[in-house]
Amino acid sequence: MKKIEENYQRITDDSRLFDIRFWQSQGDLAIFEAVAEMLNDYLLIRGKNADESRLQRTIENFRKA
Repeated sequence: MKKIEENYQRITDDSRLFDIRFWQSQGDLAIFEAVAEMLNDYLLIRGKNADESRLQRTIENFRKA
C-alpha cells in the first residue's frame, strides 16, 4: 500500500512547502509518471489521441538547424 501524506492548511495560505517536500521525496521517476498521466488526461479531455503524445513519438528524421 502506498504511503499517504496529508496537509491541513487554510486555502488562503500561499505556502507551497508541503507540495515541494512531497514531490522531492517521490523521486524523478514518480514525477515523470505523474506528468505523463496528466498529459494523457489532458489529451483525452481535449478529444485527441492519447496513445501517441508528443513525448512518446519516435524521431523520423533529424537535421542540424
